[in-house]
Order: sequence, then structure tokens, then C-alpha cells
Amino acid sequence: MRRTAALLAALLPGAAGAQDVAKVPGMDGEFRGLSVWGDEVWASGRGGRWARSTDGGRTWVSGLIPTADSLVLVDVEILGPGVACVLGTGFEGGLARAFRTGDGGNTWTTVYQRRHPQVFFDGMAFWDSGRGVAFSDPVDGGFLVLRTDDGCRSWTEVPAERVPAPLPGEAGFAASGTAITAAGAAHAWIGTGGGTVARVLRTTDGGRTWAAHPTPLAAGQAAGIFGIAFRDTLNGVAVGGNYQDPTAAAPNVLRTTDGGLTWTMLGTSAPAGVRYGARYAPGAPRPALVAVGPTGWGYSMDDGAGWVAVDTLNAFTVALSARAVWTAGPGGRVARFDPAPWMR
Repeated sequence: MRRTAALLAALLPGAAGAQDVAKVPGMDGEFRGLSVWGDEVWASGRGGRWARSTDGGRTWVSGLIPTADSLVLVDVEILGPGVACVLGTGFEGGLARAFRTGDGGNTWTTVYQRRHPQVFFDGMAFWDSGRGVAFSDPVDGGFLVLRTDDGCRSWTEVPAERVPAPLPGEAGFAASGTAITAAGAAHAWIGTGGGTVARVLRTTDGGRTWAAHPTPLAAGQAAGIFGIAFRDTLNGVAVGGNYQDPTAAAPNVLRTTDGGLTWTMLGTSAPAGVRYGARYAPGAPRPALVAVGPTGWGYSMDDGAGWVAVDTLNAFTVALSARAVWTAGPGGRVARFDPAPWMR
């Protein structure tokens, strides 16, 4: 099923400051995955649905992966023109799948499948068009981490003994697909919550082995790290909060300068409230970081120490180019802010 829609060059309610907001036809649920490659933009979300633009968001094609109609597509990554990898998970648990298309969504191949009552994909990240890593909530007492070396054509499970054992109740959050990120040639980080301590899992060898590092962010059943972003292999920021108290002005920004070994609490984001996703802008003239959530989005030019609130549009996820900010969220909406504040 495929449909084409023109981008709505108008503001929707609650989209103060947004330049362009699109309601993608055929998508009434939320988008949770978002990826940008030049003028190509992909979004993915509830009911196995995806959307793609090849002209910078002016027009959209949307579709449904036939074997994913019961899944939420929690993350999408563009690996090349018309090439995308998508993670799907059942929000009631029990089934997780990864899919790949090489023809712009005309056809999809199931490249990984796992059936288990506890399996629940949270996100994925890629170092390049071939090598990537993905993770699930704990399965049989251990985090399920996957690796690909062939551009999402196949995935290999990392042996459980090479990943730190989860704390009681510890898991990931699948709000944005940004609870995992990669930098350099082989570094990656996973943010967690749900337990008594919010932690960061860290790899420096392409996902083959992992170590765990505690953070001072408040954790709990609905609280912890939702988004994590690194601008190089040393400097990174993690954001989060409590999704059951989405507007609380609580400290929710962490920073590291040693590659994730130690973390410092910086304060509260702007806008205040739980942050679901975070990204650094690639190629920006200065380090530019964006974080999004139910209260809108803001940006930081000093690695999370200070923030400027920009917009109030409810957003689950974010993707950045050097000059533009893209957000996506409830109601099948995708928004573009161009130029980004740091380009003005």
C-alpha cells in the first residue's frame, strides 16, 4: 500500500515556530524512528508503517510492511539512496523483527526474527553503511545485542556473557530509537533505565564486548535515559526523565568527557520535561545538540550545559542535518525546521 502526499507548508496547533509540518496520509499513529540522508528522509512507527521523502520533505510516500502490521517500527536508518533498515517490535512483547529494503520501500526482506515473551527492540545505530548494532530489553536474564557487518542483510547475536548483566528491572526505552548511538570507527553507547540506576553500556570494539557505567540520573519503572548522543568518541550527552510525569522540570541532562566512563549531571533541559530523543548535528560549524520530547524541542551549543527552547510540538524522535532539524511524533506528523537556529 503506497500513497503520496504534499508537505503542508503551514503550522499545526502546538507547532509554534515550525516552518513545515506534514501529516503523512495513512499514518494516524506515532512515528518513533527518523533518519535523514541529504534530501532523503525516512520515518517509521506504529502498525508497521513507514514514510519516505526524496525531496527534503516536500512530498511523501508512505507504506506498510506486510509482515509488520502488528509491530511498532521503533527505528529506521538510511544506509544509502533508497536503502533502509527498520526495527519492529511488538509492544506487548513476544516478537521482534528487522527488515531491509534496497528499492525505496517497494519490497522488504525480513533479515532477523526473534520470538520470545521478553524480546523488545529499543533502537539501532550504524558506524557506516555496512556496520551497525541494535539492542533489545533483557531476554532470559541478559540484554540482547545484535551486530551487522553487511548493511542489515543479516544480524548476529552478541554472546550474552560479553554484555553486562542487567540490574533488576533494567531495560531500554523505545521512544525515539536514540537510546543507542555510535561514533568513531567502533564506539557505541546504550542508555538504560527502569531499574534502580540509569546506566550506560559502552563498547569500543564494534559491539563485540560491552561494559556498564552508572550515571546520576534518576531511574525507576518509567524513568531513566531515553536518548544518548556523542559528537566524537569522548564527548557525549544523555537525556531522559520520567514518561509518567512528562512535564516535570527535573534534572535530566548528563554529560561525559571521557567516552562514557563517568557522567556528570548538568541540570534541566529546555523546554523542561522528559526528553525522548537527542542528536548532534553533523557538520555544524559548532557542536549543536537537539533534544525533543512531549513539550517540544530545544538546542544546546555547549554540550548540554545551557539550552534554548524553540518549539512546542510534541515529538518522539529527532534527526539532524548540518542546517535542518527534523522531528516526528504523534498523529503521523513530521516537522522540518530549516535553517536550524545555529545556521541563522
